[in-house]
Amino acid sequence: MQEKIILFASPVFFILIATEFIVAWRRQRHTYRINDAINSISLGIMSQISGVFLKVFVIGIYAWVARHFALFQLSAESIWVWVCGLLLYDFLYYWLHRMGHHTNLLWAAHVVHHQSEEYNLSTALRQTSTGPLFGWIFYLPLAILGFPVEVYVVVALIDLIYQFWIHTQQIDKLGWFDRVFVSPSNHRVHHAVNDLYLDKNFGGILLIWDRIFGTYTEELDAHPVVFGTRKPLRSWNPLRANLEVYQAVASDAWRTRRWHDKIKIWFMPPGWLPDDLAAQNNTAQFQLNRPLYNPPLNSGMLWYCLAQFTITMHMTTHFLLSAPTANLLSSTLYALWLFAGFWIVGGLLEQKRKFIILESSRLILGAAMLVYSPMWFGIVHLPSWVQVSMIAIYLISLFWLGIIGRNHSVATLRQNEY
Repeated sequence: MQEKIILFASPVFFILIATEFIVAWRRQRHTYRINDAINSISLGIMSQISGVFLKVFVIGIYAWVARHFALFQLSAESIWVWVCGLLLYDFLYYWLHRMGHHTNLLWAAHVVHHQSEEYNLSTALRQTSTGPLFGWIFYLPLAILGFPVEVYVVVALIDLIYQFWIHTQQIDKLGWFDRVFVSPSNHRVHHAVNDLYLDKNFGGILLIWDRIFGTYTEELDAHPVVFGTRKPLRSWNPLRANLEVYQAVASDAWRTRRWHDKIKIWFMPPGWLPDDLAAQNNTAQFQLNRPLYNPPLNSGMLWYCLAQFTITMHMTTHFLLSAPTANLLSSTLYALWLFAGFWIVGGLLEQKRKFIILESSRLILGAAMLVYSPMWFGIVHLPSWVQVSMIAIYLISLFWLGIIGRNHSVATLRQNEY
């Protein structure tokens, strides 16, 4: 249900993103870069795709615990159950969010949301694909107290959707509202890498949790917020974005000698190292005023990436609507196809030549599948006009990519001459 509600809410999200872009342009307070926005939205869409397969963690375990271990049988007919459920969910979210910044295992998932060096409404859509693996643990008190599954699902959705509008630089401080609720101003602080702001303002809807537990800090005009992470991703690769911390911590766990440290490192704060690794650590010193990651990209490739991103995004809509009735193998293959599309677009945004080859292969394979079968990954029988249209889109894209690839090669040769 969550995926479908977010799916149908997506047009509203994109209208608001477009509105924010126009407002920023008119104010000359530019906060958007197309490559960054594509990357953030791709990660959000991928999180919805992975969510189809991780429902057992998000809902399944909760439902099982509620059925077998609930202390009370609360009724979804009571308005107070909903109000208390939302308050308790927001309180538990605060602790999940806070621990997500202080535990490597949880930070590995949550880091995705913080990687963007921009801060706008597209950043709100930048979500992890692995968060459900462990995040469910924090919400079990709701199940044990007897809050029905439907209450849990809806209040979680309310908490998530509320946080969309706070990801903007176009709304300044809001007076008394900032002192009670999470707002754009105090959430900008949360996304900052400045020493003054680091690891503050963890609330989802209510800021009072931060005030009670001492993690609140106000945004100060004298200290402009710098966004991103202390170890910047510096890539548009969405797979790398989801795996970078897992890979780094796993590498350190493998290299450290003591078995105790191999386990301990997953539960320690980001940056912690066992003694044997700390002694040989040569990590570069953090620089606040570092240049933004923005590799040059010619306009032809930018428009191509935007077109393929849009096509893959629309295909995801079809996937989310059809996956619940499809078998696991078909859904998995379809999901991998979509993931490959977003991954290749990320590589093209970095102008890595191998991704031109990979994209060519993807287009040829996509056209071939449609020529030989009207069934798209065995999920749905495509009408003839849809089948022909998709084949045409793939072939036109292949032709377009060939022109861009040729121009890229010529430009590279010219650069090498000087």
